[in-house]
Amino acid sequence: MKIIAKNRRARFDYDITEILVAGLVLSGAEVKSVKSGHTSLKGSFISIHNDEAYLTNAHINPYKFSSHQADYDPTQSRKLLLHRKQIDEIRSKIQSEGMTVVPLSIGLERGLIKVEVGVGRGKKLHDKRQVVKKRDMLRDANLEIKSGK
Repeated sequence: MKIIAKNRRARFDYDITEILVAGLVLSGAEVKSVKSGHTSLKGSFISIHNDEAYLTNAHINPYKFSSHQADYDPTQSRKLLLHRKQIDEIRSKIQSEGMTVVPLSIGLERGLIKVEVGVGRGKKLHDKRQVVKKRDMLRDANLEIKSGK
């Protein structure tokens, strides 16, 4: 899958245990806008209503050559295409285990727009600090190796 947009905060804020790939229902102008890279997953999440999964709060800029821009909402909820069994599995994990569902990335797969959906648990503040500390130590070690000290 060719990645178009990535949710960088998702892997930092959540401990992802399962990854699913879902289709995304878009209009023609939205598809063109996503393919040209005018989309953002910052602050977006997945919600389940009436046995259907929706991508909420993802920002897709209006396609600049489209004629239907007057009443377009860039952060509207968009339906995800998942099997019923997958939706039931996600719902049970949310309700019983306290997991969260977040979009990880949007990409192209054989000409179709796909969303990588991650199921995981939110990290605590001390876990995030450990990740930052470990990353800084690795960066410093690599700099020392490169400088020859």
